[in-house]
Amino acid sequence: MGESAKKRTMDSAKRKRLEAAGWKLGDAADFLEMNDGERQVLDARVKLALAVRRQREAQHLSQKALGLRLGTSQPRVAKIERAASDVSLDQLMRAFTAVGGRIVVTDTAAKAKKRTANTRLPKDTLIVETSVSK
Repeated sequence: MGESAKKRTMDSAKRKRLEAAGWKLGDAADFLEMNDGERQVLDARVKLALAVRRQREAQHLSQKALGLRLGTSQPRVAKIERAASDVSLDQLMRAFTAVGGRIVVTDTAAKAKKRTANTRLPKDTLIVETSVSK
């Protein structure tokens, strides 16, 4: 585990002391009382926003240059890369493709016969894969 990951992870002894004192520990989604569907959408938004930033940086583009490609401003691109609440999934996907990313949506039910035991997923799982071009 890297040094920054260690700083973000609470040690188990401290966690136990806080829980024993009556504190309830969780993440932002717990605090906001999100259901499973809302958590999945939030996770997808954050991962896509991070992919936009990584791909933009890999292409050596500034936020301003990406904004020009999208017909928007640099501050809006900054919001896209933060997955701000006023940024739609459509905007996130358009930004990702604008920097050369590729989005593939796979219906797992259609490919169920091709899966191995190690990669078995529920039939109702939708996989959205993003790939980075070089």
